[in-house]
Order: sequence, then C-alpha cells, then structure tokens
Amino acid sequence: MSKEEYYKPTWNSLKKHRTPEWLDDAKFGIYYHWGVYSVPACGPNVSWYPLWMYRKGSRQYEYHVKHYGDPSEFGYKDLIPLFKAEKFNPDEWAKLFKDAGAKFAGPVAIHHDSFAMWDSKVTKWNATNMGPKRDTVGEMEKAIRKQGMKFMVAFHHAANWFFFPHSIPEYDTSNPEFAGLYGVRYNGKYKRYQVWPNKEFLDWWKAIVIEVIDKYKPDLIWWDFGLGRINEKYKKEVLAHYFNSADEWGKEVEILYKMNNIPPGVGVVDYEVGRANKLTYYKWITDTSVDINAQSTAWGYAREAGVKSSRILVHNFIDRVAKHGYLVINVGPKADGTIPELHQEALLDMGKWLELNGEAIYGSTPWSIAEEGPTKLDEGGMFSERSDRPYTPEDIRFTVKDNALYAIVLGWPYRPKWTISTLRKSLINVDQNENNSIHLITEEEIKSIKMLGVNQDLRWTLDDDGLHIEVPDKKPCDHAVTFKISWN
Repeated sequence: MSKEEYYKPTWNSLKKHRTPEWLDDAKFGIYYHWGVYSVPACGPNVSWYPLWMYRKGSRQYEYHVKHYGDPSEFGYKDLIPLFKAEKFNPDEWAKLFKDAGAKFAGPVAIHHDSFAMWDSKVTKWNATNMGPKRDTVGEMEKAIRKQGMKFMVAFHHAANWFFFPHSIPEYDTSNPEFAGLYGVRYNGKYKRYQVWPNKEFLDWWKAIVIEVIDKYKPDLIWWDFGLGRINEKYKKEVLAHYFNSADEWGKEVEILYKMNNIPPGVGVVDYEVGRANKLTYYKWITDTSVDINAQSTAWGYAREAGVKSSRILVHNFIDRVAKHGYLVINVGPKADGTIPELHQEALLDMGKWLELNGEAIYGSTPWSIAEEGPTKLDEGGMFSERSDRPYTPEDIRFTVKDNALYAIVLGWPYRPKWTISTLRKSLINVDQNENNSIHLITEEEIKSIKMLGVNQDLRWTLDDDGLHIEVPDKKPCDHAVTFKISWN
C-alpha cells in the first residue's frame, strides 16, 4: 500500500497512528530553547523577550533601552548579528544529553520570533544566512543520532501570528520589509490576537514544518500552544504528510501537543510544567526546564535564573513515570553556544541516578498502583508543578518490568527496617476506603528483594501491616533508592 493511500488528512484516518514502543520505553528526552533571544538573556521568560521589548513599562523594554537603545532605533532584527554561537559544539551537546540519560533530544527549531535555526529555503531569516551562519538543526540532528538517541524538533511559530506589534509605526515590526521575521501583514480592523490567522500565514506555517520534516526526518515533533490557532485543514495535511513520510522512511514517529489542539488518540498530550496527579490510562508527557525563577521557568538562558536541584528533577521524573508519563526537559544555552555549568551539573546528576536505577525506568510500565505516601498533587494538568511540595522518604512510587515490581523510595529509608504498606498479607488492618491502594500477596510469591546498586539479597518479612525490608547499611546513590521485588 503506498503512502498516499494509508494516512488521509482526516482525523479518523490519522487516529490509525500508534505511539511507538521506543517512546514508551525511552521515557526521557532533552530539548533546548536557543535563539536570538539568548543574546539579551533577560527574563523572566527569555524566549518571550522579543514580545516584551516592544512594550513600554516592561522589564525587557527597560533592559533593551539601557543596553541597546530604544526599540524604534534598535529592533529585534538588530540583535541577530550578535547571536554568533562561536562556541557551539553539537557533539559536546549531544554527549551531555546522552550522559544525562536522555533517549531522545533536539532543538526548538523555531520559536514565536520565527527565526529558523536551520538552513531554510522557506524563510531567509535563518541561522545559516544570519547570526551563527550554521545549520544548527542539521548539525544537532547528526550529533544526536550519532549518540544513538532519537531526534526531536519543537515548533512554536504558530504564535508568531500575534507575537509582534504591527500597528506601531515607529517600530520596525510594522515595516513590510521585515515581514518575514515579524509576521505576514494583516490589514483587518481587529487586533491580531482576536482573529484567525489568514491563508498567507497558514501557508507559511505549513511550509516551515514540511521543510523540517523532509530535511531532517525527525522521530518526534512537539508543538507549542499556538497550534490551537491553526486551521484544521492545515494540521491534518501536515500530520498526514509526516505519518506517511515516516512509513516511507521505515520509522515509527510520534507527535506531542498541548491542551485540545489535536483530537484524542492521534498523538500524546503535553502538560507544560505540570503532570497528572494520579495514575492515568492514557500516555502523556511533561515539558519542563532545569531553570527556575519567580515565574517557574525562564525557557532559555537567563542570567538571573536559578537551577532546580537534581533531587527535585529526579523525584518529579519518577512521579511522572509511575503515573504513565514521560518527560522532556529544557536547557538554555548561552548565545555563544555554551551550556551553563549549573545546567550541565543538574543533567549529569540525573544521568548518574539513571545509570544505577534506570532498570526501574526505561522500558518499565506503570503498575496498577502508582504511589504510596503522604505527598500527592492536589491537582494535575498544565502548570501544576508550581504547587509542588518536596517529597520525603515516606513517599514511594511503583513501576513494573518483566517479572519484577520496583518500589522507588524518594529519599533514603531512615529506619533499619522499611515497610511498604501497599503490599500486605490481608486486609485485616486496612480501612475500607484504602482497599484500592492495597495489593495482597503471599510469601511464596516473592523470589527475592534487592536494592539496585547493592549486590546482595535483602531480608524481609510479610504480615498484615505490610512488607518489611531490612535496609542496607550504606545508600548506593543520592535522591532516591529502588527496591526490586522479583516474583516467583
């Protein structure tokens, strides 16, 4: 059957697509926000600098005037020559991502500012013609695949429709000469955010995506929230092209999207800086970032932003996997092409934990019970990470693989004998409301119990209060430890 005959540009046809096993096994990827906005590196949300620099009274406007001049004299386009990426080393980046434990990785290929990070024929405003004068997407694609990872790209350019001010004559954003960067002309009486994008914009949006698909054959495509403004005809045509192309390449691919921008069943839904608050029977993913500031994330390199502790990153990742989720985490390289040391340290610490405990993560499946312990999210979904509370050693998350149950303790068990109350011999000491969080077992079902990283079987007993495991004298790693319960 030819590719034209299989996926049609209809939702019923596109729902034939299935999430590939490689993504279900991989769980964890890394992407990065890097572009012209990395030059000012002024937050709180760095990648939105080009929007706020044109709005008087904003922090970014004041920063821009102080360091570059008034936006009427020095616009966003004038930052492009300062984006030199002179220290950009794709092989070093890809190795870092691999060492962090990622199984897929890739760039934000184009952000709301519509500056393309590849060698584009669709738009002259690209990193090969200007700024770095390198095909950064193409170079990263080769480096990432060389490390054995899958290649992903992220598209944010749908939001370009309303991103820049076009009605202020003193700004370069209103000059038709620069429409390729600041957005196609719109002469209607309504403000751009109030109306549907016009055909010229939609054709441009589609051409950008198709070009990247055809040039770089990505294994995974991630779309930002602006996808909700794209006409369904264009979304369906792009997805049919992508899925049919993947069949032709002999690849299994996937798409990631936010909110209700794609009908259920066609791809995997993304919760930005959030996650599900309980076990789900559908797959989902979170995009979050290593950085942290007053508004949660900088989405790019910001001088004033801090970095989340690796403990938080590891704990939140474990919680996601136990609830049927995946993670793609963002880093923010500097304009010169270097990744900040603190970002690298956080990623490498995650990699160190995964090197020892990855058996419980990669290729695992959520169990019928996701969690035990006091710390739970009150609400799930988008931005729910902002209400996070720190996890404690009393918190346990479960995964399963092959003939083993993994109980991941989010800290170091501080007693010589640790109890997993989810696993019990009977319901005698269980409140009726807790029945759904208890799994009954017998001694005969347990073959052995180990702690990953400790080369010995652990002693244990089972009774009506739980499974009691003798804890090793020394912890094998930081942040969280994993009991592997092998079944007979």
